[in-house]
Amino acid sequence: MPGLNALHQRKGAQRLIGLLLGFAFGFLLHKGGVTRYDRLIGQLLLKDFTVVKVMLTAVIVGMVGVYLLRDAGLARLHPKSGSLGATAVGGLIFGVGFGLLGYCPGTLVGALGEGWLDALVGGAGILIGAGLFAARYPRLREGILKRGDFGALTLPEWLKVNAWVVIVPMALLLAALLYGLERAGL
Repeated sequence: MPGLNALHQRKGAQRLIGLLLGFAFGFLLHKGGVTRYDRLIGQLLLKDFTVVKVMLTAVIVGMVGVYLLRDAGLARLHPKSGSLGATAVGGLIFGVGFGLLGYCPGTLVGALGEGWLDALVGGAGILIGAGLFAARYPRLREGILKRGDFGALTLPEWLKVNAWVVIVPMALLLAALLYGLERAGL
């Protein structure tokens, strides 16, 4: 993997690629209409499934794309360890923030880029919340975040199967769900 190793040595290039991909992601969120407050609230009220459709499409493309890149030797996976406690705390923080403001972190940044003033409140909340979490992290890491630790495993590793045994049926299942949502007019 000479090309991959060369990129790993160039931190500036990695940051530039990350920045450009971030702008592309934000642009695509905007074009998909998922940075609009009314669309996000419609999702929370189970009336507009545009956000779910965009995210499911991203999951399929990302899941297949990452493993194609890995199998071609162009990427390596570095999964972070997880736990039930960390998942519960993260889900609670995310859910409360999303429920109160109507933005998730990605759509919030997209809304800021579009100039929506209500997103400034969410941006300030994210920064304050991240600071508070960082300050408490050493104590949390040894407590609730460690409960139910399941390590740095991907689902295929946990199941002890080839990744494509999980990816293909999952992609087909998600594609069927997308098709069903579209057919139902949601």
